[in-house]
Amino acid sequence: MTPADNNRGNYFEKRAGTDDARYHVVTGEDARWEVKKEGEREAIFETNDKDEAIEEASKRAEEAETKVIVHGQDGQIEDQIEFDQ
Repeated sequence: MTPADNNRGNYFEKRAGTDDARYHVVTGEDARWEVKKEGEREAIFETNDKDEAIEEASKRAEEAETKVIVHGQDGQIEDQIEFDQ
């Protein structure tokens, strides 16, 4: 783990379990797309369709007034959708 990875982990941990926790769209096992809430290991939604995962994450993030962070298959951030108020 690099120092940057460690700092990122600490940043996420501060929001985990709070109303500020973001929803991440990431690839899971068997090339499925998952929605994960920061600080939680288990996916809260799984699908074969990336757009469907983004839609589900967006619903949850809008309700929580937070943001969706969309990752590509390589794990890099591709997009962020903000519902902050």
